[in-house]
Amino acid sequence: MIDDFLGHWWALALRGVLALIFGILAVAWPGITLLVLAVVFGAYAFVDGVLAGVAATRAAKGRRAPLILLAVAGVIFGILCLLWPGVTVLVVTLLIGIWAIVTGIAEIIAAIRMRHEIRGEWLHVLAGALSVLFGVLVLAWPATGALTIALLIGVYAILAGITLIVLAFRMRRLRTHAAA
Repeated sequence: MIDDFLGHWWALALRGVLALIFGILAVAWPGITLLVLAVVFGAYAFVDGVLAGVAATRAAKGRRAPLILLAVAGVIFGILCLLWPGVTVLVVTLLIGIWAIVTGIAEIIAAIRMRHEIRGEWLHVLAGALSVLFGVLVLAWPATGALTIALLIGVYAILAGITLIVLAFRMRRLRTHAAA
């Protein structure tokens, strides 16, 4: 499993960069309309799912499940947001909250499976825990409005993005040391 992540550390880094950019935009312009937020989030979730799918196709057969879960969740939730951007704040909020919980659980599962193979798997657990916590908070207060949701999404995406980027560069460093 470690080889799956080491060989494709760049996909993890790209996911982190996309999350970071998305988060900065959401924090910088919290007053954006729900329509724009839904489309931007949909595009982010879809690309995140596609990248997880790429990693799943290259992973060993017995180790694909968490990546497949990430891929399916990202693609499905991304498409739903892109097809129906005019839905109410409540529906978009629920989709985002559920997506974050599913993604977080999959990240934690992947980290647990790697715990004996790498050091620093806590970063993967932290990224997953942040996703789950964010999802639970969003589901607990779904009617808080687009402005608050945009700020929460932005902060979550910035933290998750930074965490994924750090993890990617740790994977890159491990790949370099493994090759030597």
